[in-house]
Amino acid sequence: MWVHPIDSRYGSELMRAIFRQENRIKLMARVEALYARALAERGFIPKEAAEAIERAAEEVTPEDVRAEEALVKHETMALVRAISKRAGRYGEYLHLGLTSNDVLDTVMGVQIRQAGSIILRSSASLLEKIVKRGEESLDIVCLGRTHGVVADPIPLSMKFALWSYYVRRSIARFMDSLNEASVGKLRGAVGTAAASIELGIKDPLEVESEVLAALGLSPPEITTQVVPRDRLAHLILSMSLFSSALDTIANEIRNLHRTEISEVKEHFEERQVGSSTMPHKMNPINSEKVCGLARLMRSLAIAALENVVLEHERDLTNSSVERAILPEAFLILEEQINTLSAVIENLEIDRVRIGENLEKYGDIALSERLMIWLVKKGLGRQEAHEIVRSISLRSHRSGRRFIDEVLADESLSKILRPEEIEAIFSPRSYLGLGRELSIEEFRAAREFLKEVLLNG
Repeated sequence: MWVHPIDSRYGSELMRAIFRQENRIKLMARVEALYARALAERGFIPKEAAEAIERAAEEVTPEDVRAEEALVKHETMALVRAISKRAGRYGEYLHLGLTSNDVLDTVMGVQIRQAGSIILRSSASLLEKIVKRGEESLDIVCLGRTHGVVADPIPLSMKFALWSYYVRRSIARFMDSLNEASVGKLRGAVGTAAASIELGIKDPLEVESEVLAALGLSPPEITTQVVPRDRLAHLILSMSLFSSALDTIANEIRNLHRTEISEVKEHFEERQVGSSTMPHKMNPINSEKVCGLARLMRSLAIAALENVVLEHERDLTNSSVERAILPEAFLILEEQINTLSAVIENLEIDRVRIGENLEKYGDIALSERLMIWLVKKGLGRQEAHEIVRSISLRSHRSGRRFIDEVLADESLSKILRPEEIEAIFSPRSYLGLGRELSIEEFRAAREFLKEVLLNG
């Protein structure tokens, strides 16, 4: 039975496999083997030693490492001892000139790169679905809302365009931070590479670059015993921003799903149950999950920021935190992306209800337009604003429709003809650049997707 939801409930098995101990040990062993090979090619250790270490690194098991760790209480030394035993006499050449975090930070960089690729693929799919549904909605006019109150009308596509923009920017930020965090280091105890130089290695940074390149990583400019943790904080922060963007989208869907609005709805399966006691319930549970997980993701950003501060050339306060927040961050964000992707793909858009709401509130939604027409007729802006505000207040208090109050207002009848009032209260002709802006965002998103898929 699992304890933490990310063990089973959140994220994919593919993502979980990256952060499992089996993969961590496999990657640690590979770093050791690649480093031994680089030393052998430069004549610092026998070629036979590198071959023996490579074979041992392939054969070592998590059980081997756990048995050693029970004795020495040190994760990296347990791996070194386990590989050394399998390598026989050549095991003495293992880990020569390295320190534990050379291996651990490099492995973390590989895990970040592997996990990041999954996030990029799933987020590209989400963006593509948002764009597709947005392009399908270009002809739908709906009510805009600010403060939860009716505002100007908008094309429904503008909601999708804004969501596209959120996700597109989130992916771009994530890609930048992913590249920054996909680093390793092989510079020894305090980052000076002194041990390697003492062994006679003239250019230890060349060795480092070669090994890191084989792992798909870059070297940092300078380190202590660990890679500076601002890189990891930047990554988690970008993921938290991404999570909050998804929260924003899911929250909007939840609000539009409300019974009294009911313009878009999450798809509800035929045999799905919404409540154990109220049979009619069809709740937006997937959007709610996306919003709930965002709260957890934002808390991880605080922990990542705390980890930036380490004492002198390092301490161990970051280690336990990173073991928890790194897999959590990737699994939570993946779950949010995949969940929202399914919501968007199957989102039910109720054109009838959108039309009913527009018919019911479309007149008050055009109060700004009425004000602008009065200005065009020669009134001052402030004067026009006060006239329209007074009429809307009368409408609110009397319960009569705003348009009826406008038609009944004697002062307005001297300024606007009935056919002009009819033209004013036509929502479809007061959309500004909403449709054009949507189309432009969808075009930009499709171009961006080409870049993501090319680099991802």
